[in-house]
Amino acid sequence: MGLILSRRMRIVLILALLFGLLLFLPMRVALGVAGLERLGVAAREVRGSVWSGRIDQLMLGNMPLGSVRAGLSPVSLLMGRARFDIARTKGLADDIRGALTVGFGRIGVDDVTGAVPLGRTFAPLPVGSLMLEDVSAYYSGDRCGHAEGRVRARMAGQMPGLNLSQGLSGVVTCDGDALLLPLVSQSGMEKISLRIWRSGRYTAEMRVETADPALSATLGQAGFASIGGGQVLKVEGTL
Repeated sequence: MGLILSRRMRIVLILALLFGLLLFLPMRVALGVAGLERLGVAAREVRGSVWSGRIDQLMLGNMPLGSVRAGLSPVSLLMGRARFDIARTKGLADDIRGALTVGFGRIGVDDVTGAVPLGRTFAPLPVGSLMLEDVSAYYSGDRCGHAEGRVRARMAGQMPGLNLSQGLSGVVTCDGDALLLPLVSQSGMEKISLRIWRSGRYTAEMRVETADPALSATLGQAGFASIGGGQVLKVEGTL
């Protein structure tokens, strides 16, 4: 009987130790253990505990998300996933909420709503930021496993001969191995297809349907090429 009690005590002590370690685990250590660098996550500084921390100058690849509050969701742990809820809330139009999630054989984002500034990430395409609405997406291994939610691209500058002040929008989806953002303008004449692979490689292709020789010539001077009755500009790189 005493042997049985000692085993129980050892189990209780081990569980208590693990609980204590988890309770006071620094957020910086938790992010490292979760392996979020595989999603291109980086930061200038990480402070606080795993349950209530702060990430300064959070980066997702080359996309700056700013300084955010962060906390690990205990409910998701019970489901076998590490979900780090993040929020940047200043009452401004560029606030953002969502989560970075790691599970068995998957890594991605969940329930993201808000603005992601892009700077010159996709230059010479003048896409200045992406407005996300309930976007969830994850990679399973090197393949896009699932994607949903709406995205609107805000333009940071003018394309010659085009009025894109209302931006372009679409629903995110998977296209083979890549995450696909198929964005279309209100007129339907301008389209941007943005594909992002697990490695961070991307291609962004803008197509303008036009039979106007003057506009075609103007777009040609901006780097567009005439392909299949439309004007196409394609860029690629790594986030």
